Amino acid sequence: MQTGYYSSAAGMVTQFNRLDTIANNLANVNTNGFKEDQLVVGDFMRLYKEARDELPNANNSKDGASFINRTMTRTPQIVDSYTNYSVGNLQKSSNSLDFALSREGLFFAVKTPEGIRLTRDGAFTTNDEGKLVTKQGYEVLPSDYFKTKEGISFAPSDTIIEVDKNGQILTNIPNKVTLTENKKLFIAQPDNLKALVKEGDNLYKIADVSSLKSIKTSGAVRQGFIEKSNVNAVKMMTQLIETNRLVGMYQKAMDTQMNDMNKDAIEKIARKV
Repeated sequence: MQTGYYSSAAGMVTQFNRLDTIANNLANVNTNGFKEDQLVVGDFMRLYKEARDELPNANNSKDGASFINRTMTRTPQIVDSYTNYSVGNLQKSSNSLDFALSREGLFFAVKTPEGIRLTRDGAFTTNDEGKLVTKQGYEVLPSDYFKTKEGISFAPSDTIIEVDKNGQILTNIPNKVTLTENKKLFIAQPDNLKALVKEGDNLYKIADVSSLKSIKTSGAVRQGFIEKSNVNAVKMMTQLIETNRLVGMYQKAMDTQMNDMNKDAIEKIARKV
């Protein structure tokens, strides 16, 4: 058996997974608040050492399992994945309902049909009812949402809307320039970022929503700014080229292995005949 063929095939599958991740990052290079995903590539030796005593079935001996696994010890594998939550560039806008978070690990809380979700995309607007919503129409939540179950609303007379660095919203008294406190943005800081699961519409799902608490003094809200994606397009293109070359190398290795196997088979059959 020529195990190099199977090792090359496994390596190619690994690079295909990398291509999917890189392509998704590049597709979202202009998505507000998008966070870059990365894969960690290792080899089977690490996995084997962690579970060397867990044999494929009860009838195999440890020596037999060692022989089987040793043939795959240098095969590339996806051993881990992670999201880079570093802050993207903050771009100034002319919209007073655009908000950015200047600190890593903070999120806006929004209400979707599937439940409460988190997002870094602060490009908000108002709907026909005067409620503050995302571009997809999801309601933006205030800091006291779990108590009041109400969103953030603006009256037609609210011609001045200002938000401080902690997310406190100030609106003008009707027909005056004097400002009064409105709601406060729900600024969430999950305890474990690894527990967040990406969903569509640039949203993150958290298993235990009840654990979310609004930070009183985040000092991170920037009104009139939008956080851009933290994807480095040049780095992604470099990785894309590298991955494509690796796929080509694995393909050539597989072709060579297959040609050698066919040659050996033909020669052995010819000798027998």
